[in-house]
Formats: sequence, structure tokens, C-alpha cells
Amino acid sequence: MIDIHSTKEFLEALSQSGDKLVVVEFYGTWCGSCRALFPKLCKTAEEHPDILFLKVDFDKNKPMCRRLNVRVLPFFHFYRGAEGRLESFSCSLAKFQRIKDAIATHNTARCSIGPPAGIGDLDFSDVLSPPEKPAEVTTK
Repeated sequence: MIDIHSTKEFLEALSQSGDKLVVVEFYGTWCGSCRALFPKLCKTAEEHPDILFLKVDFDKNKPMCRRLNVRVLPFFHFYRGAEGRLESFSCSLAKFQRIKDAIATHNTARCSIGPPAGIGDLDFSDVLSPPEKPAEVTTK
């Protein structure tokens, strides 16, 4: 799993992923559900070396997380090159099967019809300015 420290790193990771499936976990170091889920997520990443797994610390990336509508932790986004964001949802250890199901659905063979164009639709220009009010986050 690759730890993402900034919006720039996030966008670079997505743009360099080509047509690979990308699974992004948004987490908090203080979140019990996130800590419980992490070992199982690492095992899943090892079982799927063809998938790029990213993790984003909510507290260190609040403006970006707010822009991506991350309001509950742990939260997951699934991306694929030219298709952009495929799915997003919150998930706990008890509902881990949802992550496996999403991987099974989205990690299928694709034919390439050109360069990835999915992240061109993401606009983070407002992330560079300081936030007006802190984001509130709840855990499941």
C-alpha cells in the first residue's frame, strides 16, 4: 500500500496508474474501525499485486478529503484510468466482503482505447486555499 501525503501525490498516483484498478482507503489514525480493517486490507493488497492500493490520512489531507466527499471513516474509492471513479463507499471490518465484491466487479480485463482520461475531471484548485471550517468525521 502506498501512503499518500498530498493532493499532488494523489493525482500523480492516479495519472500514473494507467488502466490499473486503484483502491484508495481514507483513514484516520484515531479511528478504531480503520485500525481493525488495516491488516485485512494489507492481505488483500498482497493477494492482488495487479491492483494499486493507496491510503490517505484524513487528518493530514482534510481539504482534499472534503473535496472528495469523504465524511465517514474508513472510506474507499475505486478508480480505473479512462473510466475515472467507479465506486465509493464506507466499509467496516464486518462488511469487508463489500471490498472484495467491488474488486471482483471492477478488476476485470479491459481493452485499451487510448490514454487514461479519468482524472482530468477532478478539480482540486480550491484545495490549495485554507479551509473555511473544519470537516466533521464520524466512524462506523
